[in-house]
Amino acid sequence: MKLSVIIPIYNERDTVELLLKRVEAVPYEKEILLVDDASTDGTREILERLARDHRDQVRLLFHAQNRGKGATIRTAIEHVTGDIVIIQDADLEYDPQDYPKLLEPILDGHADVVFGNRFHGGPHRVLYFWHFQGNRLLTTFCNMLTNLNLSDMEVGYKVFRVEVLQRLRLRSNRFGIEPELTVKVAKLGCRIYEVPIAYHGRTYAEGKKIGWKDGVAALYYIPRFRLFD
Repeated sequence: MKLSVIIPIYNERDTVELLLKRVEAVPYEKEILLVDDASTDGTREILERLARDHRDQVRLLFHAQNRGKGATIRTAIEHVTGDIVIIQDADLEYDPQDYPKLLEPILDGHADVVFGNRFHGGPHRVLYFWHFQGNRLLTTFCNMLTNLNLSDMEVGYKVFRVEVLQRLRLRSNRFGIEPELTVKVAKLGCRIYEVPIAYHGRTYAEGKKIGWKDGVAALYYIPRFRLFD
């Protein structure tokens, strides 16, 4: 089994090197696809050095203009060569030590797709009340339209058998990628599992990027991808 780790990156100079070390420490055969989304804070130079130092595992891809998380994931999918794909944010909110738990349902033959769950069972940082309520609203709305019973649709940790991911015709550029992935694997009839994960959330002062406008956009994307795409 070969694991492909997709890491979307935008202005993460303070975290990306430590994150790469943590991903590399996970004991699986793997490739690491770093996709820089036109960072402007010096991240690109760090990534170029890391790619030179880790040529055996790391592939570095660049966007000339900032296009969003969804666009970086779509770029990376074109270069994936592994059997299982995991999406890994570069900001240290998610811990690669959770990979074994996330991969287990797929490796055991039970699942095609696995979602992390930030709020049921794993340690998580206590942060924004309205973010949590917004996530519950979006997850419930998505469940109503897909007939799933997910607990955390917006979670960053999503894992796929590669043949499932390659069947999806993804369109989102920004954070609409989260509901798009969810809706489209539901429409395929995939076997979806959830597992509890640790979550070390950031504040906006620490670099958190998703905001209320992305939540409003998700309310549009969920029915669009369920009913019209």
